[in-house]
Amino acid sequence: MRQVIRKLFWAWDFDKEEKWLNEMAAQGKALVSARYITYEFEESQPGEYAVRLEMLENSPASEEGRQYIEFVESTGAEYVGKVMKWVYFRKKKELGEFELHGDNATRLKHLKSIMMLLLPLGVMNVFIGLYNLCIGIGLNSGINVLCSLCSFAVTVLLVFGLKRLNDKKKKLEKESQLFE
Repeated sequence: MRQVIRKLFWAWDFDKEEKWLNEMAAQGKALVSARYITYEFEESQPGEYAVRLEMLENSPASEEGRQYIEFVESTGAEYVGKVMKWVYFRKKKELGEFELHGDNATRLKHLKSIMMLLLPLGVMNVFIGLYNLCIGIGLNSGINVLCSLCSFAVTVLLVFGLKRLNDKKKKLEKESQLFE
C-alpha cells in the first residue's frame, strides 16, 4: 500500500529532510517518489533502504545531470525523483554504505552551491522590493507597497537560510582544519 505525505522543507534544511526520509525508511516506508512538498512511500522492510538527496550543479535533465544520476545508479542506488535541481536516491542497505558526500570537501562544495543558488534570489528580491516600494510611494499604489513587503519578507527568509548554511559551512571548515 502506498502512502502520500506532504511536508515542506526549506533548501537549507536538506539535512533534516534526508534525516526524516531515513526515519521513514527505518519505519518500513520506502520512498518511491519525491515532488514539490509531496513524498510517496511504499511498504518495505524496516531499515531496508538508506535515502540520500543532493542538489546538482546542473539540471537533472541536462547531460551532466543524467551522467551523474547514472553514475550513482551504477553503485546500486535507485533514482527516486527530482525537485528542480534536487535529486533523490535510495539504496538497499544490504548493498553497503551509501554516501554521496564522503568527505568534508564535497560537503563544503555542496553547501556552497546551495548558497550560490539562494544568494542571487535574495539580492533580486531586495531590488524587486525597492522597485515596488518606489512605485508604490510615487503612485500611491497600495498593491506595489504590499508586493514590496512580500519581497522583503522573502529576502529575510533567504538571509535566515543563508545564515544557517553559512553556520554549517563554518562548522565543516573547522572540522576539516582539525583533521589536517
